[in-house]
Amino acid sequence: MDNVINITEKQKELIEKLGVLCERDGMQPAAARIVALLLVSDVTDLTFDNIREALQMSKSATSNALNLLLGTGKIEYITKPGDRKRYFKSKLGSWKEEVRESFKNFSVVSNLFKDVLAQRPAETAEFNGKLTEVTNFLDFLIDELPKVYTKWEKENS
Repeated sequence: MDNVINITEKQKELIEKLGVLCERDGMQPAAARIVALLLVSDVTDLTFDNIREALQMSKSATSNALNLLLGTGKIEYITKPGDRKRYFKSKLGSWKEEVRESFKNFSVVSNLFKDVLAQRPAETAEFNGKLTEVTNFLDFLIDELPKVYTKWEKENS
């Protein structure tokens, strides 16, 4: 059996706060709590049973949430020599790649919105104007965010 992971009351509160934040971004509650646990726990890689017991979740809910998080690239797992268990961990280490990928997503959304605008009727001028404003803001972000990121990298290297 896995070692029991002790979570303090303060850590439980943080897990709940982070979980709610993740839920607001559309994540399922069980998955949100797992992401939060992996950030808050003193141990950085946890087994299935560690996670299930710490969060008091059913095996099914734990399994489904872990599979979702693995499938969406939010977490990863490692194995250890001589141990058949998988140890789940946050992908916090790859945050830079995720940030750069999000820059590309702004471009995809902007281009799709431009396609939407091109087919919208002129009679919906107020809505079209708002959509144009969003598109212009996305284009601004596409131009400025890489500069901000590069500046941050230089200052923090």
